[in-house]
Amino acid sequence: MTTHFEFDADLLRKYDRPGPRYTSYPTAPQFVPSFNETMLREYVRHSNAEPIPRLLSLYLHIPYCFSPCFYCGCNRIITRDVSKGRTYVERLVREIALAGALFDRDREVIQLHLGGGTPNFLRPPEMQELIESIRHHFHVSARDDRDFSIELDPRFIEAGDIAAYARLGFNRASLGVQDFDPEVQRAVNRIQSVEQTLAVIDDCRRHGFRSINVDLIYGLPKQTLVGFGRTLDTVLAARPDRLAVYSYAHLPEMFKAQRHIEAAALPSAETKLALLQMAVDKLGAAGYEYIGMDHFALPEDPLARAQAEGTLQRNFMGYTTHADCDLVGLGVSAISHIGDSFSQNARDLTGWELALDAGRLPLWRGRHLDFDDVVRADVIQQLMCLGRIDIAAIERRHQIEFDLYFADDLQQLAPLENEGLVVIADRAITATCRGRLLLRIIAMCFDRYLNQALPGAAPRYSRAI
Repeated sequence: MTTHFEFDADLLRKYDRPGPRYTSYPTAPQFVPSFNETMLREYVRHSNAEPIPRLLSLYLHIPYCFSPCFYCGCNRIITRDVSKGRTYVERLVREIALAGALFDRDREVIQLHLGGGTPNFLRPPEMQELIESIRHHFHVSARDDRDFSIELDPRFIEAGDIAAYARLGFNRASLGVQDFDPEVQRAVNRIQSVEQTLAVIDDCRRHGFRSINVDLIYGLPKQTLVGFGRTLDTVLAARPDRLAVYSYAHLPEMFKAQRHIEAAALPSAETKLALLQMAVDKLGAAGYEYIGMDHFALPEDPLARAQAEGTLQRNFMGYTTHADCDLVGLGVSAISHIGDSFSQNARDLTGWELALDAGRLPLWRGRHLDFDDVVRADVIQQLMCLGRIDIAAIERRHQIEFDLYFADDLQQLAPLENEGLVVIADRAITATCRGRLLLRIIAMCFDRYLNQALPGAAPRYSRAI
């Protein structure tokens, strides 16, 4: 696998089309409401019975935000009433108890992530109650490589918050920045100073957080090369361990908040490509390695090491170093991946609350993975994480003949091979330097569900670039 890539604007422009981000396969639109709690419990029992106990990864979704960011496509609820956090935690503790009772105590929680929304909408006492509940109902690992991570909005961090999170065991933080340019911030309704952000980064380091991630977005309204360049320089001077540089996906028909953004204020396609090129050039010059999709990390970061060692994984939390975990999603809209199944909680707060008040898991929909799903998920996971498909390993694990099984898919891949995006040789399919920024497009060749969308249906996925 190569961590290098070639920025070919013409090629990126040609293949800039909508496609899944492959945090799962099959992707969430393939989940069905017929997948019920009985099925989920059976998958957990089967997983518990494995000879070697599989580790657990917990994701907790905190949906509340104090104000709307117009670019956001997350499942969130806007309110300034902090008492809603108290009520939410009361029910989330109930869900933790219900879920924890399903898993054997020899199954260690190696990873915990709080996402949102704005997890720091909750005050430290509420956060402490959540962590204590997790420790009571799950077996939390004491290993040194345990990850406790939290997404933070620097605008709403108060004195003492970071110290409190550190005492609770959090050792990784992800900070939303997007862009420091004042014009861009006004256009997306997110006024956030450099001083606020750098103070939170400094505070995290002072209290022993071992990893800090910063999120940026290119393609926002009013964004310019000069302004975004200043943002990149400011962030790189702070030397975060990881950076995510996301493409803004303007889908106002799906996300109401985006209707506040004027399409005329968005940068042109040419400018958006130039913004991306500037970002990858600056990150590369600063010593960051390209992990995949939108993610970069310093060479000594565990993400970069996991990729080099072939153990990198991708799930609904993005890239992760912990392979072979069952993912347990808790909270509104959270998604679980237990064995060969996916399941998702109710997306609406009322549905989630009613289920828990009735003593039920708040399951909305899910998916049983058949043999073909498992094989293709393995192929796509390898590609998205390692930039390479080991044909011999796929054949060995799934007892198939790759060229016959994927005959139609390889025909779809042929034009990408001719373009130099992939090389098929030595029993492997490898993304080239030209293809590294187009992993989604390559992976789409192996996705059997993509052609099942109804004609005229609203777009489900963001564009690749």
